[in-house]
Amino acid sequence: MTYMVKKTKNFNWFCILAINFLAITNTMDLNFNKNEDHNKLLLSELKQQLAKVKLGGGAKRIQKLHSEGKMTARERIDYLLDAKAESIEIGALTGEGMYAAHGGCPSGGVVVKIGYIKGKQCIVVANDATVKAGAWFPITAKKNLRAQEIAMENKIPIIYLVDSAGVYLPMQDEIFPDKEHFGRIFRNNAMMSSMGITQISAIMGSCVAGGAYLPIMSDEAIIVDKTASIFLAGSYLVKAAIGETIDNESLGGATTHCEISGVTDYKAKDDKDALDKIKNIVDKIGDYEKAGFNRIKSQKTTLDENEIYGILPKARTEQYDMMEIISRLVDNSEFEAYKDGYGQTIITGYARIDGWAVGIVANQRKVIKTKKGEMQFGGVIYSDSADKATRFIANCNQKKIPLVFLQDVTGFMVGSKSEQGGIIKDGAKMVNAVSNSVVPKFTVIIGNSYGAGNYAMCGKAYDPRLIVAWPSAELAVMGGTQAAKVLAQIEASSLKAKGETVDETKEAELFAKIKARYDEQVSPYYAASRLWTDAIIDPLETRKWISMGIEAANHAPIEKAFNLGVIQV
Repeated sequence: MTYMVKKTKNFNWFCILAINFLAITNTMDLNFNKNEDHNKLLLSELKQQLAKVKLGGGAKRIQKLHSEGKMTARERIDYLLDAKAESIEIGALTGEGMYAAHGGCPSGGVVVKIGYIKGKQCIVVANDATVKAGAWFPITAKKNLRAQEIAMENKIPIIYLVDSAGVYLPMQDEIFPDKEHFGRIFRNNAMMSSMGITQISAIMGSCVAGGAYLPIMSDEAIIVDKTASIFLAGSYLVKAAIGETIDNESLGGATTHCEISGVTDYKAKDDKDALDKIKNIVDKIGDYEKAGFNRIKSQKTTLDENEIYGILPKARTEQYDMMEIISRLVDNSEFEAYKDGYGQTIITGYARIDGWAVGIVANQRKVIKTKKGEMQFGGVIYSDSADKATRFIANCNQKKIPLVFLQDVTGFMVGSKSEQGGIIKDGAKMVNAVSNSVVPKFTVIIGNSYGAGNYAMCGKAYDPRLIVAWPSAELAVMGGTQAAKVLAQIEASSLKAKGETVDETKEAELFAKIKARYDEQVSPYYAASRLWTDAIIDPLETRKWISMGIEAANHAPIEKAFNLGVIQV
């Protein structure tokens, strides 16, 4: 009987433990499912946005282009790139929400993709004639310059598919005279030519005024018969300027420039013929000198990549372990941590992505308890983590290992203890290392990207070869709630100074109004529309973007040594 009582007690304890375990497991599963639903909803929104911008100026304008015997910009690129090879699109969401008064500018009026032509990695730039006849808005120039920057940094061939009415005149003051405006494109044409970077142009529609220089400053130029023309001034302007009556075909068509002026090198009978000629030219390009980044056979992650959606929390303030993300991005889920027990709010270590050796610098969002018994907030950069990251970045530069930054950062730690501990000095060392790094850098904004944390973790200002955001990303000086509180307090004080009554209801209205405006500005779509990032991507595409980015960077041997310059130790 005594034995039976003991057995019953043990059994009861076992039941209690089992129930507690199941409760914890169910809570974890519930949180995972909530996160997964939230992140997949964000992904669905992204896919809808991309589907919308891929229509360019709309179905009617696409139909009009087809009736003229022409292909759309996207159709041209799809035909040109190798069918079964991977490709990535730069700036698909450029211009979204901008220029509403002018009818909008989907994808910035130009489509840019990195892909393969006859097995050779190239970047292709195609004017979208369905958007204001391919006219150049200010953001169009910025996107074209970004494409050229990628070609120049990585020394990969660049292909221009020209079909443009030239500068959008109502906004000419924002695109014409400045350093980073329209004229910079021709300067880059000349610079790339001197650097030995292949440039090929196909004139597939209108090409007028200053825009005429872009294809002719390329190495080789193709023009499509009957549907394409190139001239400094069209027939109407010629008539107005010098009184000459002439049609556009005679003035600047394929026959004129291939048989009389010698401006263009090849005459094509239609779009596909022009694109086939580009394929044939690229096919003959010789091999390139490689940077020599380490690559072995690619291996898949051993953990399920799809679990990223459930791991990444819905709430921006919620903790999670960044290692759970990293282990689902790297080959064989293997990661060699550097200084694992030191400076734990930044993770540093070596791994492989699609076979390429990489050094990973990632923000840790867990609250960390140090050996001294101190608590460190996740997502914040402390002096020790900045010091660790600086040393790791230097190591990667010495070993010629590309760097991958995974951002989920709220900034540097503040307060008297941090200031007395030299946080500014240590933060400056990290920014110095990022700035002077000579190996290619790639940045993925996973969650928060706030304040100086954006800078230290290789934000746009620090020349990452590619910078992308997940749909969960936010970019701002600080979080929306904190910023809105500060701004609402300032505005309330201003109203009170003017003698206006500001009660709790009025303060709440001010906060809600400012928060809504600020939330729009911290959105990844706001950043993508202005090309602060190259794309918003599905987290499962991260490996592809980094792999293709390193492959592009491998075209450009490192030409200078890593030097930190003067830093305070």
